Amino acid sequence: MQAIDILKACGAFLEGHFLLSSGRHSSAYCQMAFLQQYPDQCAQVMAPVAEKIRQMDVDVIVGPAMGGIVYAYELARQTGKRAIFTERVDNVMTLKRFAIQPGEKCLIAEDVVTTGISSLETKRVIEEAGGVCLGIVCVVDRTKPEAPSPIPILASAVKMDLPNYAPEECPICREGKLPLVHLGSRKMKEQAKQTL
Repeated sequence: MQAIDILKACGAFLEGHFLLSSGRHSSAYCQMAFLQQYPDQCAQVMAPVAEKIRQMDVDVIVGPAMGGIVYAYELARQTGKRAIFTERVDNVMTLKRFAIQPGEKCLIAEDVVTTGISSLETKRVIEEAGGVCLGIVCVVDRTKPEAPSPIPILASAVKMDLPNYAPEECPICREGKLPLVHLGSRKMKEQAKQTL
């Protein structure tokens, strides 16, 4: 079964009006927590990404909380690498529980990458600890050629060309029929504004 078919079968692919962690809006959302309910299917989806990691010189796989933790763990399990995670303290990404040794080569494991901007926080944490950030591996790569990720995406299970819009250009907002929904774990300034 193809990775995209697994995502659809487990309800991880949603349609509607969504606020992404990048601040952009989209008519589609990948709720990757739904995939995590099924470890065997998660392992199957991540297997091609793990195969690519085996060909790289990597020491540590870093999963940003919350979305990247399970995928970092699963990729480390399949490749024999070490898995750690970063987490937010007062809404700032930090390396609270683990250490990265100077010079260790790190991959960032994400669930979904749309712009790659949020991964910059984890890259900063890695580099402040003395590690080397090689790039990103992810379940779903939603980046567009005209807006590539500032950190290279080295492998993904699925490449999706899903529409996303700056809030002021969102056609779903203009129609005014669907409320904007934020399903991610990150605190959003825009979400707070909309509840005022």
